[in-house]
Amino acid sequence: MTGFTKVVLFTDTDGRARFRNEDVPLTEGTPQSMLSHLLPSGGFQLRQSPVGFRSQFHVTTTPQWVFILQGTMVIGLQDGSTRSFGPGQHFFSADLLPEGATFDPGVHGHWSAQAGSGPLQTLFVRG
Repeated sequence: MTGFTKVVLFTDTDGRARFRNEDVPLTEGTPQSMLSHLLPSGGFQLRQSPVGFRSQFHVTTTPQWVFILQGTMVIGLQDGSTRSFGPGQHFFSADLLPEGATFDPGVHGHWSAQAGSGPLQTLFVRG
């Protein structure tokens, strides 16, 4: 493997949240332990969401990595599509409100929910 796939939740030009994949090159380290360059971060938070949790539509206020530690997180988009992330999976949440826009829950953002029989535990690392 020569790269790391970064799943990105972003705001497209129409103001709607979408997913895309980006490659993060692993150009440092050794062939047995390939590394990316050092990425900046601005702190981290841990979160536990109980069985049955589901948010309303919202946008990300600060871009951040979301790592699933336990349970399953489902992300829903305005087009009705969903994507599930389980333990060891991640995405980079960067679906910011477009500059000058007023939040419209019928256009902007995503919702998140816990799925399955156990609580959801996540690690948020500010980007």
